[in-house]
Amino acid sequence: TDRQPTTPHHFSHHRSNTPTAATTSPISAAAGELAHALDAIKWGTDYFIKAHTKPHELWAEVGDGDTDHYCWQRPEDMTTSRQAYKVDRRRPGSDVAGETAAAMAAASIVFRQSNPHYSHLLLHHAQQLFEFADTYRGKYDSSIAEVKSYYASVSGYHDELLWAALWLHRATGRAAYLDYAVDNADEFGGTGWAITEFSWDVKYAGVQILAARLLMRGEHEERHRGTLERYREKAEHYVCACMGRNAAGGADANVERSPGGMLYVRQWNNMQYVTNAAFLLSAYSDYLAGAGDGDGDGGGGVATCVGGGGAGAGEVFAAAREQVDYVLGSNPRGMSYLVGYGERFPARVHHRAASIVPYKDSKEFIGCAQGFDDWFGRRGANPNVVVGAIVGGPDRRDRFRDDRENYMQTEACTYNTAPMVGMFAMLNRLSRQESPSTTTTTTATTSSPEMGLSVNR
Repeated sequence: TDRQPTTPHHFSHHRSNTPTAATTSPISAAAGELAHALDAIKWGTDYFIKAHTKPHELWAEVGDGDTDHYCWQRPEDMTTSRQAYKVDRRRPGSDVAGETAAAMAAASIVFRQSNPHYSHLLLHHAQQLFEFADTYRGKYDSSIAEVKSYYASVSGYHDELLWAALWLHRATGRAAYLDYAVDNADEFGGTGWAITEFSWDVKYAGVQILAARLLMRGEHEERHRGTLERYREKAEHYVCACMGRNAAGGADANVERSPGGMLYVRQWNNMQYVTNAAFLLSAYSDYLAGAGDGDGDGGGGVATCVGGGGAGAGEVFAAAREQVDYVLGSNPRGMSYLVGYGERFPARVHHRAASIVPYKDSKEFIGCAQGFDDWFGRRGANPNVVVGAIVGGPDRRDRFRDDRENYMQTEACTYNTAPMVGMFAMLNRLSRQESPSTTTTTTATTSSPEMGLSVNR
């Protein structure tokens, strides 16, 4: 049978492309476990290829979140409808098509050496999807009402169009894609929005950081410089906001922090903002370390914060590392929010398959209501440990309740974990550089296609 992901974003059983694509791009920053990273990426991109059935048609949702949430079942026992929903010329979805195009373009770079044919296939789909997204504009949640309660497109589709254009420029080197990001920078908000979050929906900070990278590395034409400088200004607003360094702009100029030092954006699944910030800051520290005056001549750079002051590459990376340390247990509760890591981690993750006896141990059918009655309300730990999952995490006061019913804090989402792959790749690289044993170890180093981190192969 064809292998497809069954729960690709958060852990009810409906499938939504927007968060899935947002998961795939960051995993394109591979770590030393390259084969596993490639397999994880290909799992998602194989699905996207199947979902992109015509140049102007993308299947964007499988299942109905409302009906799926009435059931607490293992995937093997599912009886709920697998109704599929698509976007096309009559029912556009520029956000989901743009996000998917970006993911496939990023992944095409990953597979360029190891699987050139697959890389070319991904790029072909990415280019078609971008053309579809740009030509037939509209929000996917206006075309597919079923997604509004779960993955509404709050930021609209302009950020995804810019995101896709910059990834396609990265993958192809074609100036037309950079021209698109420059020509539409003001109208689409790329150089207008001063953002303090990056998520599966809100892509502006990532867009701004990718554009700033081009400026700092001199990978642009002179006619692009002015707009790229404005992109960089907004990128550094985000970086400084995460570090609490913006001295002007009011209360919203910086990201709130918990007493224990965790970045806090909002109550539900706050950890996605923490892991994304750690990843983007680590990437930006790399850019600053090699930044010059925009001519790509190196020499070191400093992020300029609003109201004066700045942050060097080392400071930016230290801020990223601080958030990673918090996730892994350096916090007031001494709790690792990465399931399976450390001595203490969440035991009652809000995850259907994890919370019910595995099928190999009991093949007795478990119905919708039976799952709630027999398994959801159990006080004990889940019978299956979702190793590698990152849960929603604590509140603004560092408080965390390990309870299956507490879905805002204990639900696991793949887009929480994905950014950490890139962060761990960078930490892996640094540890190898610092370890004396690396002098006897042969490693090939390549630039990651996701944001530019160097990774060991």
